[in-house]
Amino acid sequence: MNADIDAVRVAMTGEGPVPVVVLAPDDDEDILPIFIGFEEAVSIARGMEAEDIGRPLTHDLLLDVMEELGGRVTRVVVSSLEDNTYIADLHIDTPRGTTVVDARPSDSLALAARTNAPVEVGDEVFEHGRRDPEEFEELQDINEVAELGP
Repeated sequence: MNADIDAVRVAMTGEGPVPVVVLAPDDDEDILPIFIGFEEAVSIARGMEAEDIGRPLTHDLLLDVMEELGGRVTRVVVSSLEDNTYIADLHIDTPRGTTVVDARPSDSLALAARTNAPVEVGDEVFEHGRRDPEEFEELQDINEVAELGP
């Protein structure tokens, strides 16, 4: 199923901030939350806002290298769940043909946010992780939390 990156939020816990990227499928009211690292969350948010911070972050650098070599991200698929870890496939067109690269969902979504590549979620993956969006609406936006950091 097709999905959009709806938001990047942060749950404040006793262990500290826990970032979550919220995927919203096109044909469902529920969402798929994927808990990720703080740096990846900031990178996805920056990609969504097309924020240029001067020197490239890792995801910007990877995209620049890929494009210099003639590659283009065509889509991201959150394809499976293994041992409570989401697995994603990064689909890339290259001068030698199409290739699929195994990647963390957070890295794949950071690239999708920068390229407007479509995001897909496997039906079984969504059914396993689907949640009510109201559970995540009250969480802070990652940009609010990132501004509070050092």
